[in-house]
Amino acid sequence: MKIEELKPYQKKIDVIVKTVEKNEVREVVSKLDDSRHRVTEALVGDETGAILLTLWDEAIDKAEIGKVYKIENGYTQFFKNSLRLSIGRFGKFEESKEEIEEVNTENNMSEKELS
Repeated sequence: MKIEELKPYQKKIDVIVKTVEKNEVREVVSKLDDSRHRVTEALVGDETGAILLTLWDEAIDKAEIGKVYKIENGYTQFFKNSLRLSIGRFGKFEESKEEIEEVNTENNMSEKELS
């Protein structure tokens, strides 16, 4: 699957992406059990487009700018009126040997108004 094909509330997404940038990490407290977690977003993409990827805890440290990753069993959701890609509890996020030369940041799926 390619980034430009992503739609709201899709599940079981397998995609190869390159990390373009990472936002500042912030700490949040879970409403479920009051546990503390780190969270941030990274702008990732391929030659067709870019999207914000939500990263939690140890995945934050794994994601390095300029590296290519394979996401398996991801899903999309809306957060602050913006389409986001998430790995979630059941998804996989690992470095890939595939190469992505250029990321099309002009086609940022997280900045588009989706109906």
